[in-house]
Parts: sequence; C-alpha cells; structure tokens
Amino acid sequence: MNATSISLQQRTRKLVEHPRFTGTILTLIILTAIILGMETSPTIVAQWGPTLGLINNLFLAVFVVELVLRIYAWRTRFFVDPWSLFDLIVVGISLVPASGPLAILRALRVLRVLRLVSAVPAMRKVVAALLGALPGLGSIVVLLLLIYYVAAVIATNIFGDNFPDWFGTLGRSFYTLFQIMTLESWSMGISRPVMDTFPWAWAFFIPFILIATFTMLNLFIAIIVNTMQTFHEAEQAEQQWEKDRLEQADKDYLHDQLERIQKQLDQLSRNLEKS
Repeated sequence: MNATSISLQQRTRKLVEHPRFTGTILTLIILTAIILGMETSPTIVAQWGPTLGLINNLFLAVFVVELVLRIYAWRTRFFVDPWSLFDLIVVGISLVPASGPLAILRALRVLRVLRLVSAVPAMRKVVAALLGALPGLGSIVVLLLLIYYVAAVIATNIFGDNFPDWFGTLGRSFYTLFQIMTLESWSMGISRPVMDTFPWAWAFFIPFILIATFTMLNLFIAIIVNTMQTFHEAEQAEQQWEKDRLEQADKDYLHDQLERIQKQLDQLSRNLEKS
C-alpha cells in the first residue's frame, strides 16, 4: 500500500468518525424510522407514496455509501467488528428486491431502525450488558422452567378435567401459567372461576405468582442491573487508567525537559568557567 493510499484511508477514517458525519447518519436513521411508520398508513401512501419511496431510496443510498466508506477506512477490521457486521446485514436486507418470493423481506426494512443501537454508544453499552448477563441468567431460566413444569403438571392433574381450555394438556397449562405470571386477567379471568369449583385453588395460584412473578423476575432484573454496574465500573476504571497514563506521560515529559535544561545549564556553567 503506497503512501497516497494510506493517506486517503486515514482521511476517510477521520471522515466516518467525525461527529458531524455520525450525527448526519443518526438523523437519517431517525427519519427513515418515521418514513417507514408513515408507509403503514394507506391514506398517507395513497397521497405521498412515490415521494416517500424516493426519499427512502435516497436514504438507503446514503447508508450504502457510508458502509463503503467504513469498509475502505477499516478494511478487514470492519468485518471483525460485530456492530459493523450488524449494520452490513441490516442494510443488505434492505437491498434485497421486495418482490416475488422475497416480498416478505419488505417488512424487514424496518430493521434499519435498529441501527440506532449501533450508532448510539449508550445503547451499545446496554446491549453489551444484556449479553454479558446471559450466562448468569441461564441458571435462573432453568430454575424457572423447573418451577413451571412442576406447576403445570400439578395444574393439569387437578384442574384439567374441569377446565380443559386452560389446563387440559401440559402445553395449555404452560400457556395459562405464563398468562398468570404476567398478571394478565389472572384473578377475574382464571383464578376466581377456578375457585368457584376448587375453593382452595388460591393456595396454588398465590404461591406460584409470588415465586414466578415477583421472586424470579426480580432476580432477572437484579442480574442485569449488576452486570450493567460491572460494565460501568470497568469503563470508569479504564478511563481512570487512561487519565493516569496521560498524566504520567506529561510528568515524564516535564522531567525529561527539566533534565535537558539542567544539562544545558551545567554545560553553560562549565563553558563560563573555562572562559
């Protein structure tokens, strides 16, 4: 790679990292989200459909140019960055012809809105924290499934004959218990009708809600919050280390400068003594 090519690559890298450039791309992503939402309205499409389509295609062209510039600026490093690959896939889906058997991909154009995640550093941190929390969530998921399974078997055996629509099979019991866990119409819609036949059914539903909803979901939240706090502390430690490194570099530079001045003064003093 010659010097001219390296210089052009560096200028391209500065361009794609410039706040105005990234801000423009972020603005276009937001406008794209608005346009895609407007295209869901038959009234708006009937009046402004061609204009919206033209603007959407122009924005897509800008995103393609942006990706080309980023690939040129980073070369192979672009393809090892997960967020860059995410942007490439999202824009690539938008380039697939939305006709014939691929017509369903037209609905996936809205995935371009998710580029906000990769464009905003704060959102990237949240996603990184969620992914970092997955190992800790695994054991809770297994425990929750075990609780679900035990509760579903009990509910099917006890309530299945009288309420087959809710607890007739193991699968239906799983779904009903999930509805109960979300607290969606669990009391008037499920619990009280069951209690009309089984007055003691509250002894099953209330402990299940306390365990599955309040305890287990709060454990989920606790692990995610703890992971985000760990990421934040690690980021602060890294920033502090960089600050200390720069301060030490400044001190070393000043020390070297003072030593150089001292040597010059000593040399000057010796020269004066000789003269």
